[in-house]
Amino acid sequence: MKVTVIGGGSTYTPELVNGFLARKETFPLNELCLMDIGEERLAVVGGFAQRIVANNGSPFKVTLSANQREAISGASYVITQLRVGQMPARREDEYLGRRHGLIGQETTGIGGMAKALRTIPVLLSIVEDLRATAPGAMLVNFTNPAGLNTQALSMFAPDIHALGVCNVPITTKMTILSGLEALTGQKIDPARCELNTLGLNHLTWHRGFKVDGEEMWGPIIQQYAAKLRAEAQPEFPPELVETLQMIPNYYLQYFYNTHAKLAAQQNWPPSRAEEVMTIEKDLLSEYADPALNEPPADLMKRGGAYYSTVATQLLNAHYNDLGEVHVVNTPHAGAVAGWPADWVLEMPCKIDRQGAHPLPAEPLPEVCCGLIAQVKSYEILTARAAVSGDRNLLFQAMLAHPLGPEMGDIEKVMDDLLTTHQKYLPNFFKS
Repeated sequence: MKVTVIGGGSTYTPELVNGFLARKETFPLNELCLMDIGEERLAVVGGFAQRIVANNGSPFKVTLSANQREAISGASYVITQLRVGQMPARREDEYLGRRHGLIGQETTGIGGMAKALRTIPVLLSIVEDLRATAPGAMLVNFTNPAGLNTQALSMFAPDIHALGVCNVPITTKMTILSGLEALTGQKIDPARCELNTLGLNHLTWHRGFKVDGEEMWGPIIQQYAAKLRAEAQPEFPPELVETLQMIPNYYLQYFYNTHAKLAAQQNWPPSRAEEVMTIEKDLLSEYADPALNEPPADLMKRGGAYYSTVATQLLNAHYNDLGEVHVVNTPHAGAVAGWPADWVLEMPCKIDRQGAHPLPAEPLPEVCCGLIAQVKSYEILTARAAVSGDRNLLFQAMLAHPLGPEMGDIEKVMDDLLTTHQKYLPNFFKS
């Protein structure tokens, strides 16, 4: 079995390697192919990955490639964790937002839009290679904005089995589980637990948590509200959580507390991209050490906790036809009554050899539905704009987004975005 990672030069890759090593008894991987267009970076990360595998008895080989089609050829699974324009482009997204008094975060607002516009055409080029050289392979996308990218794949490559994945659900699950263990004084196997969550990627609300089928949400909400009250600067007011009886995804701070997030941008530098650039420089220096053969502790500064767990659990459940429940991004196909069936949602799905099967779910309450509908309209319009290069669709996408520019500023923001990232947006400059 071959697994190909597009964006294999990512500093996350060593954690992913460890994930496959941890599942070597049940997931019989033969080749892990790391593909990246940054050959110097790939040599550092790839060399480190090869040392990690060798240090663990070489149960599979790690190959390196700068050729996308060759890397995908013959793969059973293709994982995308790429960043078009790398960290300098993310920094541009952040400061694009700040210039115009908008949210510049990499998945939310104008920053997320800019990233999606650069990324979607590249993902569709991967789909072309997958169709040609690895028919039947599953595409697992970690690239942000994960939900929007998966929506685009479902619209423009419906024949491809593509899932979007994020580490927020499992991080939330493990955080809730830790609090529940403290409350009960008992150790609980995560496999016994089920998180009830629904929405769009980075726009979900957590509303239930079962252990062995028994709902534990009441004491969990009380505990979480008490924790918020004890914090000097809580991410949400405890009254919000008690009113909703749900825990909002922490990215909802950008919608619920926009002014504070905009004010925080005025304290840059460093922006998050600039912080990560420093972290990655140090990590790559460590990775280059020929004596290093295990991921360093500094990797946790990069973020992405449980990334390897999410990725390898999902592939393992699919390959072994386990029927496990995992939270992924996929068209819900009618699982949420009253919502358009072609909407890609982030929700619990049963994973077996046939793919992801969304579990029937109650719609979110009215307090959430308007925001969901607005952002989904923005996602669909952005996907269409990215593929067509149509400025009118891009205008409409900015108009639809609740964190977008005011009507009179859209042309100015649009021109700035397209000029800033022109070399990565050929569809908008065909003439």
